Amino acid sequence: MTILVTGAAGFIGSNFVYHLLKADPGAEIVGLDALTYAGNLDNLSSLSAEEKKRFHFVKGDINDREEVEWVFSEYDIRTVFNFAAETHVDRSIHDPQVFLKTNVLGTQTLLDVCMGHWKTAVDAWRAGRKFIQVSTDEVYGSLGPEGLFCEDTPLDPHSPYSASKAAADLMVKAYHDTFKMPVIITRCSNNYGPYQFPEKLIPLMINNALNHKDLPVYGDGRQVRDWLYVEDHCRALELVFKKGQPGGVYNIGGSNERENIFIVNQIIKTLEELTGDGEINAGLIRHIQDRPGHDRRYGIDATRIRGQLGWEPRVAFEEGIARTIKWYLDNRGWTEKVISGEYLDFYQKNYSGR
Repeated sequence: MTILVTGAAGFIGSNFVYHLLKADPGAEIVGLDALTYAGNLDNLSSLSAEEKKRFHFVKGDINDREEVEWVFSEYDIRTVFNFAAETHVDRSIHDPQVFLKTNVLGTQTLLDVCMGHWKTAVDAWRAGRKFIQVSTDEVYGSLGPEGLFCEDTPLDPHSPYSASKAAADLMVKAYHDTFKMPVIITRCSNNYGPYQFPEKLIPLMINNALNHKDLPVYGDGRQVRDWLYVEDHCRALELVFKKGQPGGVYNIGGSNERENIFIVNQIIKTLEELTGDGEINAGLIRHIQDRPGHDRRYGIDATRIRGQLGWEPRVAFEEGIARTIKWYLDNRGWTEKVISGEYLDFYQKNYSGR
């Protein structure tokens, strides 16, 4: 079984590589990543010697059809996990086109190459092939104070990022409906944990607090997100891979709804306790102008994946946030290299690809 993980050097992709290599000793994984600003091979530096024998990295862009074709021919890919995406909402507001190129056209390129290698006749596909599209709850839009997103909730994206992910989801669905391609779509809530790029809320607040910098909070900070520890997400994806229904959609949520301002205060409290640094306090919080089109609340109904596949989140938020903060404390060198851009300079000068 050879599995292609696109976006393998990113946050969730790298965590999934670690998880699957440990969970399935027979798995061979090919990691494809363009190593743009959020792709970092340091994220994969903790693979064991045995795991490195089963992991093959290819520097490449999912928009590059020739490169993707080469990967499929060289490695006989049986399953694709598509993590590759531009993901930061703020960046999508300033430059929507790059999100459309990667998230929509890149996904369509992957689907086309899969079809060329897996399709045997009209509506007939090679046994055991699967395309798993890793998406987001943001495609559903915004909730009021009550209710949850279920898999049948109409898509109503409000940012260029979420619109590009919704478009990609619909393209994946279209390949199933039109060609009977064996696809599965997953939509997760906000992930957190090791290796998350420090533009995101939790690592940004940790790094800024450790350096006594302002902690910027959009608006009143009372936007609500459902937080999911990345290892729980990886376990869910493994179950979807092994037991998911082709053509199905599975919501993956941690049932850990928290306001952003609560998250920020929890990080301050935990860091102050762990470091004894009295300069890390609520006085660092700065409320700034809210993001355009900022969704007020997300909440996931994960009944389907719990009932059909037997998945349950194992890591409570209090445990997960403590683990996450400790990881960033223990790996400040990783954050410093990312903030400085040193990791990008190294790969651009020393890493050409295959």
